[in-house]
Amino acid sequence: MLAQIYKPSLSLLTDLYQLTMAYGYWKLGVHDHQAVFHLHFRKNPFSGGYTLACGLADVVEYLEALRFDDDDIAFLGTLKGNDQQPLFDSAFLKYLRQFRFSCDVDAIPEGTVVFPHEPLVRVRGPMLQCQLLETPLLNLVNFQTLIATKASRVCLAARGDPVVEYGLRRAQGVDGSLTATRCAYIGGCMGTSSVLAAKLLAIPVRGTHAHSWVMSFPTETEAFAAYAQAMPNNCVFLVDTYNTLQGIRHAAAIGKRLKAEGHRMVGIRLDSGDLAYLSIEGRKILDEAGLPDAKIMASNDLDETLIESLKHQGAKIDIWGVGTHLVTAYDQPALGGVYKLGAVRSDGDSPWEYKVKLSESVAKTSIPGIQQVRRFSVGGQFIGDAIYDEPTGLTSPATIVDPRDMYRFKTIGAEAQSEDLLVAVYRGGKRVYDPPTIHESRKRGLEQVQHLHPTIRRFANPHEYPAGLDRGLNELRTRLILKARGAEA
Repeated sequence: MLAQIYKPSLSLLTDLYQLTMAYGYWKLGVHDHQAVFHLHFRKNPFSGGYTLACGLADVVEYLEALRFDDDDIAFLGTLKGNDQQPLFDSAFLKYLRQFRFSCDVDAIPEGTVVFPHEPLVRVRGPMLQCQLLETPLLNLVNFQTLIATKASRVCLAARGDPVVEYGLRRAQGVDGSLTATRCAYIGGCMGTSSVLAAKLLAIPVRGTHAHSWVMSFPTETEAFAAYAQAMPNNCVFLVDTYNTLQGIRHAAAIGKRLKAEGHRMVGIRLDSGDLAYLSIEGRKILDEAGLPDAKIMASNDLDETLIESLKHQGAKIDIWGVGTHLVTAYDQPALGGVYKLGAVRSDGDSPWEYKVKLSESVAKTSIPGIQQVRRFSVGGQFIGDAIYDEPTGLTSPATIVDPRDMYRFKTIGAEAQSEDLLVAVYRGGKRVYDPPTIHESRKRGLEQVQHLHPTIRRFANPHEYPAGLDRGLNELRTRLILKARGAEA
């Protein structure tokens, strides 16, 4: 989708400090030293029990086109330091013009449930190249993972009812709307109101009329009749322009007329008021009119909490239109993903030197190594994830240690099945992975959530899924922390 909206080169989609660090590496002659970086987040969004990975398809598309073109180089050549001299040497700009991506990239597929501290993306290669990827990868993965997770929660609350993403008019700009629609679909929504997104993504589009249609006619009944005459195969009548229950009766009368003419009214939409009461009473009106198959759709600033409440109240709502709270991640506008260095070495034959970043906050102390995630399951239910150092391997028996508290751990029994989550995406700058279609990623997301224990899926005080460090990696991290603190003392 990136190439359909933007110019081919997005190499300047970065923060300046990435380029200044790249320049520093180049000037010191260490730009080809090897490094490993990991992209992860520290806390599940929305106070939830899980997160749904998203954004990898756009990462692949970005990397496929990663070049500095003449316009990019020309712009960088205009930048100056505080002495008004060029910020970058011309030789460095020439180096960038000849830049060709050559890293290894491993990532967790879209639609996979993931948890704090797990690497969603791992990049290994020349230090300069790894560094340049920090900002764009965070930009592409953070927001998409956030929205996919929100959509998944909304769809869980709907309990299998169709959810349509309605957020175009309230989204954060053109790109924000298109990206949010994509992620909402992967998270479980069945369609969108956005025609452009439907075209670009090949997903279902839904919508009928607004209040202005009703207001433009002398009466509500005339408005519904006129719409039915114009589009008898697309009649979902918005019934709350004046008096909602009376509007439902007017819609039912037109629905009966459509039925007599060999057509079918799809249903009605409620966009205000007491949705539980109005849907219950509306269902009675539609059924009494001989329209039991007419659907009731609801909108009006819905989110997972309100949908769950309406379900508990016995609301007779069949389809949910969710907009603002979904596409803006209204209650938590950022995931907070980070990109941290795990290991370095001077060349391909040298041993890796593992790195750790300290912090006064335990959650911000980084994890060293070349990380992989092993997921364990029993009887089709996910029971725990261990982040381990890939060259060292997983300890036996596998023991998952909470990275915030080493005295909290879980040992995995021998009966558990397991799989590694990070898959090879690039090797030496060459793509070795074909991203699944958006429909396949949506299917994966819906299935993955069902492998979690129900207590992890609940919205209020969810049970904490056991995801943490392999015992061996935890011991390595502890040694490096103590060594670093001793060096800084």
